[in-house]
Amino acid sequence: MTVAEEFGRRAARADALAAEGGAAVPLLRFAGELLRAQGRVASALAAGGPPPLSGSIAADLPRLLPLQRAFLELLRRSSAPEVAEEAGRLLEGGDEEGRRRLLASWSAEASGASDFLSRAFLRPCLETLRAAGHRPDRPPSDTGCPFCGGPPGVGFLRVEAETHGAGRHLVCSFCGGERALERIRCPGCGETDPAKLPVFRSERHPGVRLEACEACRRYVKAIDLGVDARPLPEVDDLLSVALDLWAQEEGWERLEPGIAGV
Repeated sequence: MTVAEEFGRRAARADALAAEGGAAVPLLRFAGELLRAQGRVASALAAGGPPPLSGSIAADLPRLLPLQRAFLELLRRSSAPEVAEEAGRLLEGGDEEGRRRLLASWSAEASGASDFLSRAFLRPCLETLRAAGHRPDRPPSDTGCPFCGGPPGVGFLRVEAETHGAGRHLVCSFCGGERALERIRCPGCGETDPAKLPVFRSERHPGVRLEACEACRRYVKAIDLGVDARPLPEVDDLLSVALDLWAQEEGWERLEPGIAGV
């Protein structure tokens, strides 16, 4: 499956979940719009022929800036008013503003330190690099993704025959890469004391866990694929946004927002 097709698969899942109704419909509709716009970026990069990107942000900017403008034009018509307004403002800033924000987002150790629209645009770029095996020139991270250094946006548990149990995996919010991580470890600060790593659940969302850390007061949401194997973790994450709101009220901070910026 190509990178563009993978974005299309996620968009289709968002559309299917939105059709079922519920409180998450606005978020799911926006996620579908965003994923399709990201898929167009991935398609455009693939159309350029190999190698689509070098991994050097300075070298790749001339290729990226026109694609960024097209991406923002799509989101300027988004169903999410705040996103549409921000896309319009960024377009009004021209290539210089787009360049500045892409460079800031690329060099940030965590995308929470940069802006949502630049992070969203860079996601298909980094997925394209990962698919091609071209490592990006981003700052390394002791606890982040081994490919690009990005923080995890969501996790999932999957039953694995070789371990006779559910293995824990994290999905990088920057490049979409998956990596395994031991169950008793905070992916943010590395804490390994089980007494400081509580897990919160809700009867309303039986297949969802908030894996928290009292040392850094952050958490990662994880989807248990042993309960239901159908979800795409980054998309299905949006169904349980009420758990994120509860966690924030209790003083917890999500390690990294999900694909819709929540």
